[in-house]
Amino acid sequence: MKEVTIVESPQGHSGSGFFATSFDEAIGLARSYSLWPLPFATSCCGIEFMATMGSHYDISRFGSERPSFSPRQADLLMVMGTIAKKMAPIVKQVYLQMAEPRWVMAVGACASSGGIFDTYSVLQGIDRIIPVDVYVPGCPPRPEQIIDGLMQVQYLAQNEKLRRRNTDEYSALLASYNIQ
Repeated sequence: MKEVTIVESPQGHSGSGFFATSFDEAIGLARSYSLWPLPFATSCCGIEFMATMGSHYDISRFGSERPSFSPRQADLLMVMGTIAKKMAPIVKQVYLQMAEPRWVMAVGACASSGGIFDTYSVLQGIDRIIPVDVYVPGCPPRPEQIIDGLMQVQYLAQNEKLRRRNTDEYSALLASYNIQ
């Protein structure tokens, strides 16, 4: 029988009947286990994502059981599959409609680097139009890899400071993508 691992509590002070921690730690823990993904699937990677939603892999164990098909209600954009250059403005518009904090996961070789399609019509990686937080390799990646990518985003969400999105460094990153 496999041992169950329990999430460690954030750093803080405990006593008889109470536990106190920082606001950043509590918000980070809550954010990391309540990610609402927006699947932007165009190819075979989308089929693998559908497998992760099924009962065998069960992505809901990680707090992402509610896929959001509205960018205004999502905080994780999962781009899966080949993105044509004609679709690039739509992907960027979806990203801009998402509220902060937002994370992006490029799933598969096509979303990460254009994959085998080194042609004039295929975008050679979505990081040319929007910033990417996590890359999931594979063609197509296995459901376990997608879950591992989700866990990496959870780690980022849990350890991100609340004010990081207000820094000059983050503003410069967005400005490099012509995002205000």
